[in-house]
Parts: sequence; structure tokens; C-alpha cells
Amino acid sequence: MSTYREKLVPSGRIYIYLVLLIPASILVFAPINIVIGYVCAVVLYGGSVLVLNVLSPVVSVSDGMLSAGKARIPVSLLGEPEAFTGDAATLARGRKLDARAWLCIRGWIQPVVKVNVHDPADPVPYWLISTRNPNELVAALEGADRELAS
Repeated sequence: MSTYREKLVPSGRIYIYLVLLIPASILVFAPINIVIGYVCAVVLYGGSVLVLNVLSPVVSVSDGMLSAGKARIPVSLLGEPEAFTGDAATLARGRKLDARAWLCIRGWIQPVVKVNVHDPADPVPYWLISTRNPNELVAALEGADRELAS
């Protein structure tokens, strides 16, 4: 049973920025052959969009596990989750960041959720995860923890 799932795909403005690849490619290849310039422009833009979408990590809470990208951890080993938005999120990703923390953050997603790890065998003090829905992720983690406790 999945209680939360989110794919951290880029925001729309990233795709708009990538449109700049089109005229750049055409300008580079136009002296050689204009058709090659247009083909390269389409291939570069399409390939960039495809790579960004395929490589976007998935954050999910299901079956008592928190997954962020390729990493997984049982919810029973986690502490209380904290949601950060605005300036607090910037601080959590910057000056207040512990170098030992496990990160699944994306620059185009501003809010983050911090989850402490209570596993004595794990040197990671906490996970910091980007999410567009921090309150929903916190609720899913708390709900999964309650399910395990009962």
C-alpha cells in the first residue's frame, strides 16, 4: 500500500531555459549545414528533456519504507519528520546542513523535509529530501509510523 509518491521532475521554467539549446545548436552547425543544425537542435533539446525526466528521483512512503531515489530506510528507524519552506528551507540546505546527512535535493524544488535517523549502525544523522508537498510527506511518514506501532 502506497501512502505517498512524488517524482521530483523539473519545474516548467527549466524546460523553457532548455529552449536556448535550440538557437545555440543552429548557430553552431549552420555554417556546416543548416539541416544538421536543426536536427542537432531537436535532438539536444529532446535528449535533455528525456534525461531530466528519466533521471528524476521518486520519493515514496509505502509498506513501512521511506524511499528517496535509490535509497530506502524503514520508517521504524526514523525520528519525527520536519517540514521546511522559505528561508528555513534555504538554511536547512545551506548553513545548517550537516555534511554527514543523506541528501535527495533538487535545486528547482524549494521545500525540504528533514527526517532524523535513529539507527546506531548508520553514520547518517538525518535525511534531507526535496518535495513540493512537505506537509503531505510529513503526514505520510507519521501515518506509516503509527501503522507500524499498532
